[in-house]
Amino acid sequence: QLQLVESGGGLVQPGGSLKLSCAASGFTLNNYVIGWFRQAPGKEREGVACMSRDDGSTVYADSVIGRFTIHRDNAMSTMHLQMNSLNPDDTGIYTCAAVNNNRCIFGDGHLEVWGQGTLVTVSS
Repeated sequence: QLQLVESGGGLVQPGGSLKLSCAASGFTLNNYVIGWFRQAPGKEREGVACMSRDDGSTVYADSVIGRFTIHRDNAMSTMHLQMNSLNPDDTGIYTCAAVNNNRCIFGDGHLEVWGQGTLVTVSS
């Protein structure tokens, strides 16, 4: 019943931009912390961006700060990841996630909802 579905992935040239979207169904997204994760080929999954529930504060991976922006659209029950100045190291499967927590923390026993992932390939 609780579901997240990503969209917006694809092939992009280095230096280009993509906007990923994640639509929630079966639950109210504004009650959840939201985040984006990615897994590059041959690497472990890492957190990319997260937005807290109460005050909207954000945290970003050092490698994407200044280039990526996480955004929440509560009216549409969606979240987005705007990615600019992309480079080949940004290639990977991007997955949206939500956790019924207060701050940006996953894996702490709270209810979590995960999407299926969307592939982003940055290549010339």
